[in-house]
Amino acid sequence: MMHMPTPDAAIIARQAEIAAALAAIVPDGVIGDPEGVSPYGSDGLAMYRQSPLAVVLPRTTEQVSRVLAWCHANAVKVVARGSGTSLSGGALPLADGIVLGMSRFNRILSVDYDNRLAVVQPGVTNAAVSHAVAQRGFHYAPDPSSQIACSIGGNVAENAGGVHCLKYGTTSPNLLGIELVLIDGTVLRLGGPGMEQPGLDLLGLVCGSEGLLGVVTEATVRILPKPATARALLLGFPDVADAGNCVAAIIASGIIPAGLEMMDAPAIRAAEDFVHAGYPADAQALMIAEADGHPAQVDEQIAAISAIARAHGCNHLRESHDEAQRLLFWAGRKAAFPAVGRIASDYYCVDGTIPRRQLAAVLAEISAIVARHGLAVANVFHAGDGNLHPLVMYDASVPGQTAAAEAAGAEILKACVDAGGVLTGEHGVGVEKRDLMLHQFSATDLDVQSRLKCAFDDRALLNPGKLFPTLARCAETNAMHVHAGRLPFPDLPRF
Repeated sequence: MMHMPTPDAAIIARQAEIAAALAAIVPDGVIGDPEGVSPYGSDGLAMYRQSPLAVVLPRTTEQVSRVLAWCHANAVKVVARGSGTSLSGGALPLADGIVLGMSRFNRILSVDYDNRLAVVQPGVTNAAVSHAVAQRGFHYAPDPSSQIACSIGGNVAENAGGVHCLKYGTTSPNLLGIELVLIDGTVLRLGGPGMEQPGLDLLGLVCGSEGLLGVVTEATVRILPKPATARALLLGFPDVADAGNCVAAIIASGIIPAGLEMMDAPAIRAAEDFVHAGYPADAQALMIAEADGHPAQVDEQIAAISAIARAHGCNHLRESHDEAQRLLFWAGRKAAFPAVGRIASDYYCVDGTIPRRQLAAVLAEISAIVARHGLAVANVFHAGDGNLHPLVMYDASVPGQTAAAEAAGAEILKACVDAGGVLTGEHGVGVEKRDLMLHQFSATDLDVQSRLKCAFDDRALLNPGKLFPTLARCAETNAMHVHAGRLPFPDLPRF
């Protein structure tokens, strides 16, 4: 079970005072009543819920700066929130903290087609960036399945990917610069429109930091010309192991497809019943492989992938004959999560990454783990980079099944690490994987990460309870911020 830091009763007792002080900074943007804050009590990991003290909805960077400075001075915890689509509990609030909702930061500020970049606010949805530049033949490459809802700020926090990240990368290589507000109200600009920036790569540090280091109020992202052509292959296999080996063979051949996705039989059935994309009903594994670029290059890659697939037992092969069919192939994959939601009372989406050569073995282990807990699973994954998304199906109304799903998820993630992989691919650590971090990192590793956190957030007020299984006070790590000669935690002995 998930445990959050013990709430500070003294802070909770000041709820009305805190809401009033923040309302003075953001006059039209503070929600403090229990009913009003309730929708902010959970994110995409809906099995966990906690109402915050208040919700603050700023409109400007200045307001964000003043809110954070006030919270820093008054020891009030802050959880930044985008669209609330996090699947790791990254935006789960605290009973003694506020939620800083960035939904009003929803404008695309500028587009520079010559230099292939766009400047956007963090509340802009992922899909909105591509829609804004589509008429000029451009797009924004990272495309999470939740792209119609997830925000750019949330993408930066989690270093989100998507079905085309194999070729075009996750958020990090498509992020050029940010405006970042620190917990004490300091406003920084990291990176910029240029390809290279002097000094430390602080932009790379912040991207994927899950809101523990600062709050993003602006992002400069890379936009790319749409490929001249794109075609997709729908490949069905009678055996999951054959499909997994096919993935490894495609990458080993030197081909980098624009997308390379897999689904197992339960996911195939659910997606086909939902979208009617023409997926083969008898397949035990389905692969979607896409090639894009110059037509001659696409022809060559499609032919090579088809040959490799047939050599690995593919018994169903269809090529998209137009753009509508290509999008239909992808529609089933992108709708896999809601499709499984139609057949399961509840499901828990696990996110881990393994070496591609281990796909078949780890999928077999996942099936065994879930079966031991008396549950079922549908597997959807970014096969090209080994990022697995087992959807563990359970019924929260049945006593013990929620705990069983959590236990199965933890075993699956440990199996990923044991196979040479990592705990997460694109969903972050949040609260979901926080207590598993020691399975991947040593205590020394986590201590170094903790010291880095302290360098940005001396009082550990930004998104506490996430990522770190334990987080020592900065005074205990000897990494303190001293302001105006006043030491934090003056009660602690100094050595």
